[in-house]
Amino acid sequence: MAIHLHKGDLPAGLDLGPVVAIDTETMGLNPHRDRLCLVQLSAGDGDAHLVQFARGQYDAPRLKALLTDPQRLKLFHFARFDVAVMRHYLGVVTRPVYCTKIAARLVRTYTDRFGLKDLTKELLGVELSKQQQSSDWGADPLTREQLEYAASDVLHLHKVKARLDVLLDREQRRDLADAAFSFLPYRALLDLEGWADTDIFAH
Repeated sequence: MAIHLHKGDLPAGLDLGPVVAIDTETMGLNPHRDRLCLVQLSAGDGDAHLVQFARGQYDAPRLKALLTDPQRLKLFHFARFDVAVMRHYLGVVTRPVYCTKIAARLVRTYTDRFGLKDLTKELLGVELSKQQQSSDWGADPLTREQLEYAASDVLHLHKVKARLDVLLDREQRRDLADAAFSFLPYRALLDLEGWADTDIFAH
């Protein structure tokens, strides 16, 4: 595994393929208050590319082009948060997207455990450490432990997706998943606009 740290944007000429695993690290869980610090990406080849942002410096034209490229599928775990925070700070609508948490909820109806750590353990036999989950992502430099934790959140998503795709087809819920994925950018916008805790479909 190689971890490549980039400041402010992806490097020119980097090709991450047609399906790109993506995650974010922020100062907290409120996009309006807690700034975006890091975006992690992987092509599923065992390497991770981490883009670190200084406060207020979110130009990142190459990253934005990837996020909005209609020919590249963006693969997340809990895309709702990542898509919202990147829309708020980078000013782009990320699509098309695939969310392993939504897929898992549609096919793993026998459990209420849908964290990435739970998925990688059950589907891949891989134990992820969450020791650095609540750490200072605004620090510069980041520690080696932080970099390794951030990378681990994207390195397994392609394999998790492959296993979930099999289950979606087996349970005949692929169409439901695709519809939910298509709605995700709008769900993220609803969160940003103040409807985070409201079920707009309720009576």
